[in-house]
Parts: sequence; structure tokens; C-alpha cells
Amino acid sequence: MAKRLIPTFSRVLVEKILPPSKTTAGILLPEKSTKLNSGRVVAVGPGTRDREGKTIPVPFKEGDTVLLPEFGGSQVKLGEKEFHLYRDEDILGTLHE
Repeated sequence: MAKRLIPTFSRVLVEKILPPSKTTAGILLPEKSTKLNSGRVVAVGPGTRDREGKTIPVPFKEGDTVLLPEFGGSQVKLGEKEFHLYRDEDILGTLHE
């Protein structure tokens, strides 16, 4: 079984960030509470090539927190962890604190 995946072209491997199920005070939060569909970039591909053969790099780097679409991406399981593989143009943006 593979332990590491290196995406091809302009694909980005993302580990989804799960929202907490309860607050620090111990109050249980409903499943449908407002949450941001976000994830952490685990690996990025080298990018695509333009007509002249120059590489167009992926705009994300490992460790970035990104905003994900509600649907899309390919589910990938490596070991016990679950990841999602997206094209870079499918990711909506980066999140900063």
C-alpha cells in the first residue's frame, strides 16, 4: 500500500479540516452548524505547461489552508487517513488568520 502520493500536473492533495463537535466548555454543537469547508494542503503537483512549454506553477504550497468547494475532488485513502485530490482551479482560495 502506498504511503505517499505526489500529485501530477496542477492537482492538489488536501486533508479536510473537520470542525469541532463540541465547544471548549463541553457544549455539543449540531452537525449542521455553520462551518467552513476548508482543508490543509498536503502535496502539490508541478503545474501545467503553456503552449510554449513553460511550466505554470500551482498557486498553493504545502501547509496552506484552503477553501474547498462543497462538492468535487477525488477521495483518496492512504493508510488510515482520508484525503481529497482537487485540480488547482477547483479550489476557491486560501484562508489566512
